[in-house]
Amino acid sequence: MNEFKNYHPFVNFIYFMLVIGYTMLIMHPLYLVVAFSCSFIYSAILGGIKVVKKNLFYMVPLLLIMALVNPLFNHKGATILWYFPNGNPLTLEAVIYGILASVMIVSVIWWFSCFNNVMSSDKFVYLFGRIVPSLSLIFSMTLRFVPRFSYQLKRISDSQRCIGRDISKGGILKRIKSGLSILSIMTTWALENAVETADSMKSRGYGLKGRTAFSIYRFDKRDKVTLLLIVLLSIYIFVGVISGNLHCSFYPNIKISGYSLYNLSLFVIYTIFCILPVIIELWEVKKWKHTESKI
Repeated sequence: MNEFKNYHPFVNFIYFMLVIGYTMLIMHPLYLVVAFSCSFIYSAILGGIKVVKKNLFYMVPLLLIMALVNPLFNHKGATILWYFPNGNPLTLEAVIYGILASVMIVSVIWWFSCFNNVMSSDKFVYLFGRIVPSLSLIFSMTLRFVPRFSYQLKRISDSQRCIGRDISKGGILKRIKSGLSILSIMTTWALENAVETADSMKSRGYGLKGRTAFSIYRFDKRDKVTLLLIVLLSIYIFVGVISGNLHCSFYPNIKISGYSLYNLSLFVIYTIFCILPVIIELWEVKKWKHTESKI
């Protein structure tokens, strides 16, 4: 399930930049819960049960650690819960802000994992190859490098294990020596791979003025409708942000914008905006099942 990936790269890029930006900008508790839930659901759809387990294994401890760090160092706030042995207060505002800040950071990480899954290196080069060719090439190489590095590291580790250089066996000095050997091999491989890629792109005339490039991407009617929907939803949310209807301050007291019919509409629109890729995936599944039933 990755129908949203089949949309035009410009649609994918605009959506993720907007949703990541709003996730970092809006610190309202309800909106952070929506961003957190939608980013988790979409990353789970893209990656399956394996990604869910990974998210829970890594992100939950990270969430707790970041939530605890803020009240330890930030002592602002009017509602004092307790005093540390050194005399600094533990405030309710600092605790709540730490929790919400950690939720925001984890949500952004999950959005970026979805971005990395949907926006391939080819899409990024297609979008920015003519505008900033060097930067787009470096970025696409970076996106491609991470999975290739993991795969190559496993191959090197397995081959080193076959000749008795297993980092999980032997004394500490032997493990360190085996690990340094693998690190040296991987560093050499990474540098050689980068040089070969750069030479290959240079020989093809990448970045030269007037150079044409083959592209399989076409901006069709579906992309236009989706982009228009994303822009309209984003404008509605942006108006709510600049008008102060999504405002939330924490110091010295917690102040959240009042509830009204307009605020309720903002919440609904923001939820639709964040869950849009999931809606696209579910709609595609429904169409597929409907077609399959006819056959």
